[in-house]
Amino acid sequence: MRSKTIIGKIDIWLLIIYLALVVVGLLSIYAAAYNEDFPHIYDMSQNYGKQLLFIGISLAVGFMILLIDAKFFNAFAYIIYGLSIVFLLLVLVVGSKISGSTSWIQLGSFSFQPSEFAKFGTALALAHYLSQIDIDVTKIKTRVTAYGIVFLPMLLVLAQGDAGSASVFLIFLLVIYREGMGGTILIIGLVAATLFILSLCVSKWYVMIGLAVIFAIMIVLINRTRQNILKLTALLIIACAFVFSVDYAFYHVLKPHQRTRINIVIGKEKDTKGVGYNLNQSMIAIGSGGFSGKGYLNGTMTKYNYVPEQHTDFIFCTVGEEFGFVGSSMLVLLYLALILRLIHLAERQRSAFSRIYGYGIACVFFFHFAINIGMTIGLVPVIGIPLPFLSYGGTSLLMFSTMVSVFLKQDANRINIL
Repeated sequence: MRSKTIIGKIDIWLLIIYLALVVVGLLSIYAAAYNEDFPHIYDMSQNYGKQLLFIGISLAVGFMILLIDAKFFNAFAYIIYGLSIVFLLLVLVVGSKISGSTSWIQLGSFSFQPSEFAKFGTALALAHYLSQIDIDVTKIKTRVTAYGIVFLPMLLVLAQGDAGSASVFLIFLLVIYREGMGGTILIIGLVAATLFILSLCVSKWYVMIGLAVIFAIMIVLINRTRQNILKLTALLIIACAFVFSVDYAFYHVLKPHQRTRINIVIGKEKDTKGVGYNLNQSMIAIGSGGFSGKGYLNGTMTKYNYVPEQHTDFIFCTVGEEFGFVGSSMLVLLYLALILRLIHLAERQRSAFSRIYGYGIACVFFFHFAINIGMTIGLVPVIGIPLPFLSYGGTSLLMFSTMVSVFLKQDANRINIL
């Protein structure tokens, strides 16, 4: 009787969208890794058989989460976060190196990626901290603590050599902004990213001239007090110093393959056989799908393994080749429906913890969705993050499913909160 009550309270639309993405993911992995000698989708010797097992485990975990008291995740948020930090530290000591980064813990034939668990833990911890009654986001102490919750796991993941997974944690800054943080840090980040790209694309002296023009316009428009002029001058000096530091960061901080990927995206290099091979093959596969695609299991690029890592980071190629523009658009709309539904449900929560957590996972899904698809079509550098529910991988599927299940439970419990 209790399980029926729980099922009756959960948001049916979010559940349907989640299940639809999981099914599309399984079918896509089956197509990407299809082996005529092992045609059964439940064959555990093949990736699609293993993914089916992961789906079963994820659904079982999700159902158990629905049976747990909704207050559990708020009460144990810091413990779950602390456990994720312990795993991130552990992987630095006993981690296995896969795809160039030491970010996996190997347990026999099973591999576990702590960074995926850390995203879930960070969403919980940030929601717990910011939802406390006496917390004021406008205070410096509150912001520093919130930044610490976000940046600690990010730095530990970065230490593993996994810059892609580390970058995901930056999206939590949007959650802090939603809760009242000023937009200064977001503007600074946007300006820094713009100056970084411009400094790589054009001469630094052109960038300097542009900054000088903007400075002159601002001087004309603002109230020209001594304090305002000094502030603008200081900002100009900092911006110029940043522009001249780009080369050092680019050539001494980034790894060679990371530099090549950035250069390919901004058009400074064309590498179709080395680092840029995956991207080139990905774009060919998606483009070959045309408007309506070649049909399920009929993708030639997919069938003959022309796209490396197609069942993981480049799974979107399978959809693009076999279902074309129509299928790709429908998948994008499905992801947008997921994100918008999460935001809609987050806004109707009576609990601050549930609202903040909802925004947290919505931001994580948006980042993964936008960056993964962007990198398969050449809009952003290839940084190796999975497409939620579609990319092959037990850890990512389990943690993404856990994120959704916890929020479904929180939303179902909202009517019990005064």
